[in-house]
Amino acid sequence: MKMNKSNCEKAEMLVEVLPYVNRFRDKIIVIKYGGNAMINEDLKKAVMQDLLLMKSVGMHPILVHGGGPAINDMLKKLKVESHFEQGLRVTDKETMEIVEMVLAGKVNKDIVGTLNQIGGKGIGLSGKDGNLIQARKKYLEKNGEKIDIGYVGEVEAVNKEMLESLIYSGYIPVISSIGMGKDGMSYNINADYVAGAVAKAVQANKFILLTDVEGIFRDYHDKDSLISRITLEEIEALEADGIISGGMVPKVDCCIDALKGGVAGAHIIDGRLRHSILLEVFFDEGIGTMIDRDKEGVLE
Repeated sequence: MKMNKSNCEKAEMLVEVLPYVNRFRDKIIVIKYGGNAMINEDLKKAVMQDLLLMKSVGMHPILVHGGGPAINDMLKKLKVESHFEQGLRVTDKETMEIVEMVLAGKVNKDIVGTLNQIGGKGIGLSGKDGNLIQARKKYLEKNGEKIDIGYVGEVEAVNKEMLESLIYSGYIPVISSIGMGKDGMSYNINADYVAGAVAKAVQANKFILLTDVEGIFRDYHDKDSLISRITLEEIEALEADGIISGGMVPKVDCCIDALKGGVAGAHIIDGRLRHSILLEVFFDEGIGTMIDRDKEGVLE
């Protein structure tokens, strides 16, 4: 019988990923989903396929998402103006209602619908469901004074028992970055920080952030300066030196917090690549930047 070279190559690839399937079976992997991978329908479907494949081979993915562009579009349609302080949206009660409607009502259900359409068991959650994300009000400081920016929050606690119950029952949790305060009000929380807090709470083996860049660079203008692997101590030094800046700061901060909280490894990868999650999880080379706790590497 004539052998098909393409099929042989596919078989070899399956053999290559087998050690990683065995290594991460029964392990929890938290993915922060955002950027172009949420907007581009082709990339969106690829992410859902990645999650389904991971679940099918015994891993336990948890997806956390934001939805800034969708929020901006809805605020524009409703002619609600946005004001920002230190890069954060000042969120009054009206704006918070719109944010919650968009994140928990539209974006979250669109993701769950796509995942379930291809055969997954996605379940959509906001932080208000089962007290999943308990929030506290966030304040800013300017010239020594406290600034009230409305219903913007920080993660105070995560209901890990709820998440563990869902993942071990075969579900893939899809979490929108809304928390609930002790006052019963909803709070909008940066999705990077929510994802990091979730990863820490469930002691994830991997914490993956999908971004619109290739990873962390020593010099963003030099594409040859991509850092493929770095320790926790080294990344803190880069941040202190100002090499980590702009939108990468919250991503690095939540990785640092997660690693210090017991998460085994953090990865900042390019979500603009199809199946970037699988490339990171199943292949030696990986993509993007991997942050280890120490020079000994990731604890698995």
